[in-house]
Amino acid sequence: MAIDIQENRNEGVDLRERGRDADGRTIFCDGRLFMQLLVFTGFEQHPKVLIRALNRSKLYGALYSSLHDPRGVGLLTVSENPEFFVTELQDYLRSTPFHGLKCRTELTFIGRTYAIGYETDLNETLFERPKRYVCNPEWPWAMWYPLRRAGAFEHLNAEERRTILMEHGGIGQAYGRSDHAHDIRLACHGLDQNDNDFVVGLLSKDLHPLSAIVERMRKTQQTSRYLSSIGPFFVGRVLWQQSVS
Repeated sequence: MAIDIQENRNEGVDLRERGRDADGRTIFCDGRLFMQLLVFTGFEQHPKVLIRALNRSKLYGALYSSLHDPRGVGLLTVSENPEFFVTELQDYLRSTPFHGLKCRTELTFIGRTYAIGYETDLNETLFERPKRYVCNPEWPWAMWYPLRRAGAFEHLNAEERRTILMEHGGIGQAYGRSDHAHDIRLACHGLDQNDNDFVVGLLSKDLHPLSAIVERMRKTQQTSRYLSSIGPFFVGRVLWQQSVS
């Protein structure tokens, strides 16, 4: 995806993602990655049936065995083109062993990668890192959940919001540096069926760190004071992964 340092010369709304290069200039990227989690129940066969079908496909992402449902699986797919989810993916699901499974729509999450504005490598932030995280075989445990911020957060001044987000983000960075847990943050404004704002993916080599980081986040100002809802949670372990080229 091309990165541009030129301002948008057209008047109107600028939807490009923004970052800053090493010289402090604003950089732009007119693209992003979409991720969708579909959770199914009613699977009675051996997982290798689904794995074989996925190996023959052109899908990229991960298949999880559900922690909470012995007959449940979660399929995470990624694409830069949102039309993929209502064309190729749906055609695939209707023509493979997935077609006989019941979709748990309350656990359907979809979101888009985004930049905060200070990132120096937009390609890494928006595309490469999320794909690499999802398909890392060393992090087989996954926890996915949506959240919605309380309206009061938006009425704080910029410095107050920055301080609250830094507290929250610092915990995530500490867990990442120690290789306990790694996060994927997706915006889902208007995309989520329950009007959530974000979808979060937490990935780890073990299950306990995922529970521990959620517990730790409960004590932050953002979670304790400025979230109006969080969850439901999907927790699973990888059955299949395929890297994105």
